[in-house]
Amino acid sequence: MTTIRAQCPTCGDVRMTSADVTVRICSDDDSGSYWFRCPACVGPVSRAASPRVVELLVSSGVRIEMWRAPAELDEPHYGPPLTFDDLLEFHELLATDDWRDDLSRSCHPSMESERRRRAADADWQGHG
Repeated sequence: MTTIRAQCPTCGDVRMTSADVTVRICSDDDSGSYWFRCPACVGPVSRAASPRVVELLVSSGVRIEMWRAPAELDEPHYGPPLTFDDLLEFHELLATDDWRDDLSRSCHPSMESERRRRAADADWQGHG
């Protein structure tokens, strides 16, 4: 089996066999990368790979894994991107007992104002 030398960001130069490495190719744009678990620290390591490196690794017996980008990347996105503050606020919201109602009101404020209008109409009609 072929010995492959690569770099672990923690351990530096490491050596492994072709069975320890996986080449990943994106079928959307043919970009390549490879990944392995460092034999020293067992941490996962992933690196971008040029077509030449992919060809070398595959010819050495490294297995190939094809993947596609998630379809959600092609969907339209509205509004500003989420921030860490947004995520923290959402986390705190989920810690409350009535988070579903709070979330519904914040996502559909027009529904909340409509509910209030109907309640006020019902109250007015009840006093007439």
